[in-house]
Amino acid sequence: MTQSAPTALIADDEPMLREAFARLLAELWPELSIVAQARNGREAVAAFEQHRPDVCFLDVQMPGLSGVEAARAIGNRAHLVFVTAFDQYAVEAFARGALDYLVKPVERERLRETVERLQERLRTVQPPPAIDELIRDLAARLGATPGEARLRWLRAGSGQSTRLIPVDEIDFLRSDEKYTLVGWRGDGAPAEALVRTPLKELAAQLDPERFVQVHRSVIVNLGSVSQVRRGLNDTATIHLKGRPETLPVSRAYVHLFRQM
Repeated sequence: MTQSAPTALIADDEPMLREAFARLLAELWPELSIVAQARNGREAVAAFEQHRPDVCFLDVQMPGLSGVEAARAIGNRAHLVFVTAFDQYAVEAFARGALDYLVKPVERERLRETVERLQERLRTVQPPPAIDELIRDLAARLGATPGEARLRWLRAGSGQSTRLIPVDEIDFLRSDEKYTLVGWRGDGAPAEALVRTPLKELAAQLDPERFVQVHRSVIVNLGSVSQVRRGLNDTATIHLKGRPETLPVSRAYVHLFRQM
């Protein structure tokens, strides 16, 4: 690593978000040279070995090799910053400042703070901390119970654009083969979008106090339910607030609404 010419690597599986982050980073840290961008953890590790950047910005959730696994491979040979779509990981490493993190969508002021810390570490030639134990702890917490981390945003691609959907605005999620159809309220009006994450994977990241599975292919936000109508054979139909579509409730999940 060098004090006079800082370099960085950005790893994120969403090209639009990766480019937007690079532009924002260039505004706040024009002296920084982004020597490589990666789409997944494997590419990130390979790019690191080739370029040996001073700083690595790693998306936590990437296909194949995750950002945490990539960080384990990179170790203390670079300053690491995790970028995540979760609001918290309850990781002591973050609180102690040994590892830094940014929450998507990345806010300018939060990134500015991170940049200032990194600049200080590079200016004073502070070596990256020994993180092996911290990375193991982080990996264990991410693989622990679903309650350890809650999803705050979903990324939905449409053509050349990527939309970040706040989980708080989601009414329902419905399985659509390898994708998931998300019904949400865009600017207060009903909207739909496809995300590339299977329903089963999303279910483990949602708050179970708010989002419940009502069918093998449907998850609903309880706060969006206006009424539940009983049907034949101990099934039911969910009507949503301000939306025309209805959702099926299978026999296995009807008990969730017996008190409604």
